[in-house]
Amino acid sequence: MATGKNPLFDTATTLGKIFLFLGVSAICGVLVAGLLVPAAAVSGSAASGSIQFFDTLPAELKVDPPSQSTTILASDGSVIANLYAENRTRVSLDQMSPHIKDAIIAIEDSRFYEHGGVDTTGILRALVSTARGNKQGASTITQQYVNNVINSSLEAEGKGDEVLLNGVNKGVGDKLREMKLAIALEKKFTKEQILEGYLNIVFFNRDAYGIEAASKFFFSTTAKNLTVPQAALLAGVVNSPSYYDPITNPENAKVRRDLVLHAMLTQGKIKQAEYDAAVATPVTTKVTQPRQGCAYSKTAPYFCDYVLHLLLNNPAYGADAAERERKIFRGGLTIKTTLDPKAQAVAQAQVDGSAGANPDKWGASLVSVQPASGKIVSMAQNTVWFPAAGKFDQTQNFNVDVQDAKGNDLNGLGGFQPGSTMKPFTFAEWLNEGNSMSTRLNGAVRRYSPGFPWKNTCPAPTDGIYDNNVPGSFDLQNADENHYKYMSVLDGLANSINTITFATAAQVDLCGIQKIVDAVGIHGGLPSKDNPNPPVPMTTLGNLIGSTQTAPLTMASAFATFANDGKYCEPIAIDSVTDATGAQLPAQTPSCRDAVKPEVAHGVAYAMQEVLNRGSGSLIQPRISTRTSFPIAAKTGTNDTNSSTWVAGYTKGLATATWFGDPLGDQKRAGQNVTVNGNFYKGIDGYMIAGPQFSNYMAQIAPAYGTDPFPAPPSDMLYTPAPVAPPRDTTPVERSTAPAAEPSTEPSAEPKPEPTKSSGKK
Repeated sequence: MATGKNPLFDTATTLGKIFLFLGVSAICGVLVAGLLVPAAAVSGSAASGSIQFFDTLPAELKVDPPSQSTTILASDGSVIANLYAENRTRVSLDQMSPHIKDAIIAIEDSRFYEHGGVDTTGILRALVSTARGNKQGASTITQQYVNNVINSSLEAEGKGDEVLLNGVNKGVGDKLREMKLAIALEKKFTKEQILEGYLNIVFFNRDAYGIEAASKFFFSTTAKNLTVPQAALLAGVVNSPSYYDPITNPENAKVRRDLVLHAMLTQGKIKQAEYDAAVATPVTTKVTQPRQGCAYSKTAPYFCDYVLHLLLNNPAYGADAAERERKIFRGGLTIKTTLDPKAQAVAQAQVDGSAGANPDKWGASLVSVQPASGKIVSMAQNTVWFPAAGKFDQTQNFNVDVQDAKGNDLNGLGGFQPGSTMKPFTFAEWLNEGNSMSTRLNGAVRRYSPGFPWKNTCPAPTDGIYDNNVPGSFDLQNADENHYKYMSVLDGLANSINTITFATAAQVDLCGIQKIVDAVGIHGGLPSKDNPNPPVPMTTLGNLIGSTQTAPLTMASAFATFANDGKYCEPIAIDSVTDATGAQLPAQTPSCRDAVKPEVAHGVAYAMQEVLNRGSGSLIQPRISTRTSFPIAAKTGTNDTNSSTWVAGYTKGLATATWFGDPLGDQKRAGQNVTVNGNFYKGIDGYMIAGPQFSNYMAQIAPAYGTDPFPAPPSDMLYTPAPVAPPRDTTPVERSTAPAAEPSTEPSAEPKPEPTKSSGKK
């Protein structure tokens, strides 16, 4: 006989379904036995076992701050970039609109302020509704918060595959644990704390975690300024972020939003007029797409990437790479760097202006540091991170090494041949051994044959020859024929004369040059794990005039030593790091050491001022020199094929290295007979493009960092007081008691020896 449908019978059927469900389902048995009725009133071993199981579950939940965005700041507090695994900005409850609090409670947990973490009334209602075929959840906001905290912890530990989702992979034990923890949480925290935590952790969109990020993402506003319809819309999204996404599914989002609004109305959260106005409001968004990572930095993407790698390579931030990455991308760190945004803007303008549209992909870079601390002030290059029409895209940093001091990848290009910017270090050893810069040497000597009596007290042998009579070699060359003659050591440096540099080196211990180069932090070559900072071997003669690749940051820091009275300071980029609680984490502090004698540093500064006053640097346009502006010292540099050109120099308060050349592979593309930025160059020299980058930048930025006069060197460095003993080797030397001041009638461009395996650079 067919059963007729009537309310009583239908109710009985529903109840039958409920009791059947409770009887066969462990989870519901536990819900009834453990939560809904007193244990004494429940019969059956299954129920007793469920209660026992429930009682043994942990009641403690470690509520760590959820994954938060890390912010990298410039020295003035402006934002360079944001880093995150989950885009989240934590805000307090009073920084949230009351509408979002009312909306989320109305739709997700109307009895939030009445229950103790688990809503038994809601569970019964959900069971009845589900039994009737209308699936309904019963999780409270507290339970949802617990679930989010557990999942957030799993994600932070790199266990994303263990994340628990309602109705997908959550078992009986998981649900019970969630309930037990929710009850315990309510005893430990206030309702306001739980609501605040929930709204800060809940997922809205893959680019928006928490209400603050969601407000900015969907509406370009803050959580505090959400309107009623905006708040209702976001409260609705929580139920199914993809299905109710107002961007991709605006119709679904409106249905859900209006449901939230109706719940707010019936619960007295809003008045009828507010409801009517909100329902009539169309679903619209004003998306602010978050840009995560250094690549999106508008200020300094390559500096940002350098800072990021410094942290990722720092064991203080975790025992392994994965732990450090979690700390940085999830820890809500605030990283304050040394970058000066004003200096960075000028640096960027200079390198961008050097090559224009640049279809041939010539590279330009500029980096500057403070001599007394090593703080990096600016770091710029003429490329963009992502491909763009008319732009030179490059992810490698022109200014830094391939690897840092820990032997880990820094994504740097690894440096360029420095040419004659290496000459000041030979000059420094000349002074260090007690010689005068006015001593005249024979620049006509061009042959340094096998067996030449170099002085070298280092274990490394002297390597390299210049002798046209030896197959594969050639005589040492200058840029022109006017400087194969006697001249002072000072004039040789000022005019960047290769033969004078070699005549100088022939009178000193090559190992002394090596020690100075090492002391001022110069390194080059291909790093390895065992030797991350390989030295530039100054006993290899080509390195006297710059044949080994060196990074611009390395050169800027080395030249800063002379500005800092002979003290070398390692470059640093990070002033401070704080975590989400405000606790200080390891940053970088100045690390300085004595590198050269103060009087030697003063002598080098004296000489390199003359480079700009009357030597190769006087050709830089716009011109900058001691006589026309403020005390400044510098040296130009160019390699054999004109593919790597430099100016490195300093004031008392700022040291800068600028570079222009071929970044596409070991400077093998000649910078000769080329057109750059509409200008034709028979051969690009340091003063031509790198020079204006330097002079324009220093003229605008250096005064803010101090341009006091350099201390004068001892007088015996400037003059030769009396005749001295004959030189120990075969290079002719002429001594003079006259001051070192032999101006060149026409400052020479950088010397250009023919390229060869033993070629000198200029």
